[in-house]
Amino acid sequence: MKLIGSLSSPYVRKVRVVMAEKKLDYDFELENVWTAETTIHLSNPLGKVPCLIMEDGSPMYDSRVIVEYLDTLTPVAKLLPPNGRDRAAVKVWEALADGVLDAAVLVRLETTLRPLEQQSTAWIERQMGKVLAGLAIMSAELGESPFCKGNHYTLADVAVGCALGWLSFRFPDIDWRGDYPNLAKLYDKLAERASFKDSVPQ
Repeated sequence: MKLIGSLSSPYVRKVRVVMAEKKLDYDFELENVWTAETTIHLSNPLGKVPCLIMEDGSPMYDSRVIVEYLDTLTPVAKLLPPNGRDRAAVKVWEALADGVLDAAVLVRLETTLRPLEQQSTAWIERQMGKVLAGLAIMSAELGESPFCKGNHYTLADVAVGCALGWLSFRFPDIDWRGDYPNLAKLYDKLAERASFKDSVPQ
């Protein structure tokens, strides 16, 4: 398998963490989708990373699709419950973490790629509202639990960890650590895992 992605994308990091936890072998091809020379559209018509190229050459895209597939490839470190409500609960956590990222990425694109005079303050505030609301719900749902879903490390923790790590990387002014000590405690625990250490955004 080959993973096309970047070192800064939190969605790519989520896939890399899962592949590390599952002990899957793959080639990692760096791609900057924002350059004129990008060829990502040849693999993913949506022009996004991550994109997983399977052994038969067919592409798979969207991080949520990829990690769900990867979890089926080996019984090592099962990250998703087999079915039912527990599985849905983990996927809801993933959707929440990805939704926080989606909104934060839109803010970053608005403030870094659009000329200042064309930026929309209302749009930025709307997206940041989603980020802050998402963090509040994460903290409330986590409570004093050791992990996002019960007492076990799951895809929920991977997704939340990647979201929090990217916020620290790109939005250091958001003091989620100070506001939500339980999220900070969770992230610090996740950051000690080799899968997280080896995929720090840069």
